[in-house]
Amino acid sequence: TATAHLINSFHTPQGAKLAKKQVRMLGKFFSLSFLWSFFQWFFTGGDNCGFSNFPTFGLKAYQYKFYFDFSATYVGVGMICPYIINISVLLGGILSWGIMWPLIETKKGDWFPADVESSSMHGLQAYKVFIAVAIILGDGLYNFCKVLSRTLSGLFVQLRGTSSRASFTVEEDPTASPYSPKQSYDDQRRTRFFLKDQIPTWFAMGGYIIIAATSTAILPHMFHQLRWYYILVIYICAPVLAFCNAYGAGLTDWSLASTYGKLAIFTIGAWAGSEHGGMLAGLAACGVMMNIVSTASDLTQDFKTGYLTLSSPRSMFISQVIGTAMGCVVSPCVFWLFYNAFDDLGLPNSEYPAPFATVYRSMAKLGVEGVASLPRECLVLCYAFFGVAILVNIVKDSLPSRWGRFVPLPMAMAIPFFLGPYFAIDMCVGSLVLFVWERVDAAKAGAFGTAV
Repeated sequence: TATAHLINSFHTPQGAKLAKKQVRMLGKFFSLSFLWSFFQWFFTGGDNCGFSNFPTFGLKAYQYKFYFDFSATYVGVGMICPYIINISVLLGGILSWGIMWPLIETKKGDWFPADVESSSMHGLQAYKVFIAVAIILGDGLYNFCKVLSRTLSGLFVQLRGTSSRASFTVEEDPTASPYSPKQSYDDQRRTRFFLKDQIPTWFAMGGYIIIAATSTAILPHMFHQLRWYYILVIYICAPVLAFCNAYGAGLTDWSLASTYGKLAIFTIGAWAGSEHGGMLAGLAACGVMMNIVSTASDLTQDFKTGYLTLSSPRSMFISQVIGTAMGCVVSPCVFWLFYNAFDDLGLPNSEYPAPFATVYRSMAKLGVEGVASLPRECLVLCYAFFGVAILVNIVKDSLPSRWGRFVPLPMAMAIPFFLGPYFAIDMCVGSLVLFVWERVDAAKAGAFGTAV
């Protein structure tokens, strides 16, 4: 909806004038950010060197990843993200790297072997990863249940409304939406325009069947552990889950694609078992499920934007197909570029650590091997933080909105448990810049904050 209003505003003289100023501001700060990164590059002599590893708060704090790394990227992300996200991330970093990990380190030789490497999943690393997984799963489960209940109740209300208003709607306007009989002229025009260019059902069904057949044939050759019947089951179940996700995202603006992906990890991983490569099968199945389910909500959101901007659904769909085809070429090329440029791509302490890769792999390991491989007290802490994540969400939703907005978000708190709080400090600096700017000149901050 916000995107549609932005696009519509470009087609007014006032909107075009503002857009020009925003582009100018974008260019100015793009240049400053580029030059700052270029300047930093001259002072980097190798790994753990330069501005990005400056011990801002002292060497002891640096050891526990409390430092400002002068990253323009994360400062910019902090300006875009709501204040509560940045505060939640910082609180998660203080709780984990400031309190919990130093305390658990004192249990070395008791809770876990003293001679294991820092990156071993039989040592401190297991606590970092699995407690983060527990928080993410707790938060995901709560929001899944909340969104699903709202989806079902919304569907029930709409179905009842359709049956009770059917005769009234047909008499008034055959193209009007059955859920809003008193539509404005603009909405009636949008509905007529949107429905006249519909994508045929046979085309949608046929396309899905062809893609399902292609995936079922090709994917087992790419991932030998992923049997053809696993993929077939996913494609049979996915449309129902995709509909729930798209409808839920429309009601709550929250896509739960990652939650459905985790469901695939645990079910397919357990079905395959550890002896037949269950970990890899679960992760590959997660990729298939997430693509289907997230595409459903993303495409529906794009159609909403198209509906509000009087765009043809067919032209939008063709644009999506062209974009996807380009992505099939561009994405592997970009990945290959990174893969060749960085020897340590994806490793925990590298420049690009890919934290969720470790989290998802650990979920797959848990689904296949069970909890017996975890160090002592790790499971108890996981249960505790799983419960806390649900409890925090319940408190947040039960409080009035003016107080509930101050309750931190468990999902955001979980990210620094594994990565460290250094990027949270950058994001909070971005929040502070925006906060001061809004106090000085609220109108300019609202117009140019995102561009900066």
